[in-house]
Amino acid sequence: MTSREHARRHMLKNLMRATAIAALALASVAVPASASSSPSAVKAVIDCPSGYVCIYPEINFGGQPWVRRAVDGSVKDLPSAIRDRGSSIRNNSGRTARVYEKRNHAGRWVCVTRNGGSLHDLRGYHLNDQTRSLKINRNDCG
Repeated sequence: MTSREHARRHMLKNLMRATAIAALALASVAVPASASSSPSAVKAVIDCPSGYVCIYPEINFGGQPWVRRAVDGSVKDLPSAIRDRGSSIRNNSGRTARVYEKRNHAGRWVCVTRNGGSLHDLRGYHLNDQTRSLKINRNDCG
């Protein structure tokens, strides 16, 4: 197999993975019970899949999250879709996740505990709309 064919297969594999993640995220839309009384108050919350770290562009896990499979490791510079836009984080993986204000895991950071840890509002950490890199760890927060 040539390097070009290998690159195409790798791109296709990543595209298929991203499509599956998006379908899973859309399939797990939850609507709060209190929203049933007022249709205009309905706001979908997209759940974070098991094994993933999700960074949301709005507080309280609102908006389309950027998802990262924890086993795929850290990201030194987040993609433009979420770079400097993260407002809440959910970690449904078995690893801890640190979100940094600068690329290459520099500057202020906050750690999100494993297995369902979450931060619903990054304003309290002075990191709202300042997400730049993500570090996935095997150690505890601290």
